[in-house]
Amino acid sequence: MHHILMSKTFYTMIKKILKYLLIVIVLVVVALGGFLIYSTVTDFEPEESVVLSKTDKYNTLSDTATYSAMIWNIGYCGLDEDMDFFYDGGTKVFTPESSYNNNILYVNNFIKGNDSINFIMLQEVDRDSKRSYHDNQYKRIEETLGGHKHASFAYNYIVDFVPMPVTSPLGRVRSGLATYSHYTPETSVRWAFPGNYSWPTSIFMLDRCFMVNRYNLDNGKQLVVINTHNSAYDDGSLKKAQMDYLKKFLITEYNNGNYIVVGGDWNQSAPGNEEAYKAKHGVMNKIAEDYLPDWNWRYSAGVPTNRSLKSSYNSNTRTTIIDFFLLSPNIITESVNTINLHFKHSDHNPVIIKFKLM
Repeated sequence: MHHILMSKTFYTMIKKILKYLLIVIVLVVVALGGFLIYSTVTDFEPEESVVLSKTDKYNTLSDTATYSAMIWNIGYCGLDEDMDFFYDGGTKVFTPESSYNNNILYVNNFIKGNDSINFIMLQEVDRDSKRSYHDNQYKRIEETLGGHKHASFAYNYIVDFVPMPVTSPLGRVRSGLATYSHYTPETSVRWAFPGNYSWPTSIFMLDRCFMVNRYNLDNGKQLVVINTHNSAYDDGSLKKAQMDYLKKFLITEYNNGNYIVVGGDWNQSAPGNEEAYKAKHGVMNKIAEDYLPDWNWRYSAGVPTNRSLKSSYNSNTRTTIIDFFLLSPNIITESVNTINLHFKHSDHNPVIIKFKLM
């Protein structure tokens, strides 16, 4: 009899455990489903083109002057020399706040020291992200650049909560492209690149774009300055779709008689740069040699612009060149230099170009 009572008690206890376990599982599934529904509903899905600014009080630029531009992916000031990154095979997610403060101070001072550059084109600029301690880097840099009349910003990463990695979620992200200029453009427009990852990955990844600033010239044409940041974590198919889209855009602009400067983080090597192609860490794509055969790809051969984030930076870290300029055939390059900062405060180095319109 005692044995039967023990069996019934044990059976009742197991039923309760299974019941509570089932409730927990249901709650987890409901919570996960609710989170995915919320993330899908609030997913950042901008139109193909979004006007960021438009004015009739624009500057008219000389069509014979020499101009300068700088590109720099500042890595939201969170990818300094001591960092690796989980997306790239590392283990870390956030740099310590003290390191972040050192990074943003250095980046800000470097940009301030180059205030004479006409067009400063930055990528991975945060405005309110957990990874950069909710600092508004865009405004902070804008306030630093006293000589730049105009600032424009195009979001390419808006997610309320990125759940990866599970042990230390990336959390809230607000980030994008920033262009600062000595001159006021007639328009600044965000253009969406086509394609994205499949659901649900797509709702937690970047929505890639390029930003187009149009400056009117004395000769009735326009100088079109394009800030771009192409896909990184894909098998090459997204990059190809983006490059095909961009090519059509560039050909139309050039056929209209305009002068075009494209610069940024392309996440692929330029045509003819075999050294960078072979040195690249991870999956590498190369822009086709015949992409725009009469146009000019400009970079400093032999000076890296990007490093691997599989580990912290050291003398054995693999580096490559994925940050460079593309100029239309009616623009002459006077100089191009990559400033080797040895990846101390960002996983990218800045590139500066001087050019003249024909």
